[in-house]
Amino acid sequence: MDGINFDSVLKELQTELKPYDSAESNLSKMPEKGVGEEALLDILSKFAIKENTSWRQGKVSGAVYYGDEPLLTFYEKLYHIVSQTNALHPDIWPSIPKFEREIVAMSSSLMNGGDGVRGAVSSGGTESILLAMKTYRDYFKKIKGIVEPEIILPSTAHPSFLKACEYFSIKPVIIGTDEGFMANVEMAKEKVNANTIGIVGSVPNFPFGTFDPIEELAEIAEDKNVGMHVDACLGGFIDPFVRDSGYRFKKFDFSVEGVTSISMDTHKYGYAPKGTSVVLYRDGEYFRNQIYANASWQGGIYFTPTLLGSRPGYPIVAAWAAMLLLGREGYRKEAKKILDTGDFIKKSIKSISGVKLAGDPLWVIATLSDEMDPYLIWEAMTKKGWMLNGLSNPAGFHIALTHRHTLDGVKEKFVDDIESSVNDVRNGKVKSSSMAPIYGMASALPKESTDVFLKSVVEWLYSQ
Repeated sequence: MDGINFDSVLKELQTELKPYDSAESNLSKMPEKGVGEEALLDILSKFAIKENTSWRQGKVSGAVYYGDEPLLTFYEKLYHIVSQTNALHPDIWPSIPKFEREIVAMSSSLMNGGDGVRGAVSSGGTESILLAMKTYRDYFKKIKGIVEPEIILPSTAHPSFLKACEYFSIKPVIIGTDEGFMANVEMAKEKVNANTIGIVGSVPNFPFGTFDPIEELAEIAEDKNVGMHVDACLGGFIDPFVRDSGYRFKKFDFSVEGVTSISMDTHKYGYAPKGTSVVLYRDGEYFRNQIYANASWQGGIYFTPTLLGSRPGYPIVAAWAAMLLLGREGYRKEAKKILDTGDFIKKSIKSISGVKLAGDPLWVIATLSDEMDPYLIWEAMTKKGWMLNGLSNPAGFHIALTHRHTLDGVKEKFVDDIESSVNDVRNGKVKSSSMAPIYGMASALPKESTDVFLKSVVEWLYSQ
């Protein structure tokens, strides 16, 4: 990590990531005697009071997608009923696979899937993506004999795809974006070869909130007989209602010939508790390559449809219940509120001198600047209590709008604070950013160096 002042970086991160780090408060071993219930609840309540303020006020990008009563109390009641269930044992709890099948069916209906669609509930978007990539690897090894698989990824694709490539020995082939921050179709077409197992597109992508041209990418995939995965982890429960809400719409789901799989997170805009996601396949032949099954183990028959063995039933039941509670009407209503909030913020940012939007997003809105360092604007927003996401290449920051931002006065406060932050930077009131050096380093140094650096930071984070 030549050229990186590691201690200086850790000092900057200490307050944000390890605020409770002290010899007095850290447990280094299990207590000899148990701690009383009231004392434990008191400890947890104090943490919650400190940590829940920002998201309850609507000042956090993404992270908490709903968070209102009476839904929270309902989930607490639900946990009491099903806390001991385990999807690994369908013989003991056959209701759990029933609920999972129904989640898959309801999700498929949102994605215009036919009767042949198959899928499963995973622990989150990362697992859904890992499963889809593992499935493509195995499927195309069987039907095409590909042993050195490659997947075509836009540079905006979620890092989970690169994680899957590392885990499953798939070569990532990165393509750039066009001027609208969408996957470059011509580059994708050029990169397909005999080892390609699939193409990825996002609706929307996480950094800039723009929608990749799924129809064009899927046409390439179908023509070349490779997979086409649509990452709708972020947008799966808003995308189907965009047109109903009066906003521009492009086809992205199973109604597009060539789309072979879709991931969508129930624990984001599906408003279920953490952590669940859904991975869907156009037909059972793909899905069978996701499943692990072993009939020769001395412990008996063993099979799992996902990466996990034991899977708590509660998140599955809660996701099922959320979909029934809201119904299409509820999701449509929430989607429109979020999309309208996004429209207000986009129009407002366009009127602020010194900043600009990245592309033409809907509700994940990225702010850039040609006039000043956008990380300084981000720093100024942080000082005003906002917890936003930093971006690189190009430098900027974004807000992923949720139900919390549709509450009275939040969107207006966000816009006022953006304008005020721009003026603070322009007038020299904010001259440095705690995160700018880190993001700058990530952009300037070789990937290998930054990877080693980040792993060292994580090791520090998990050390006592």
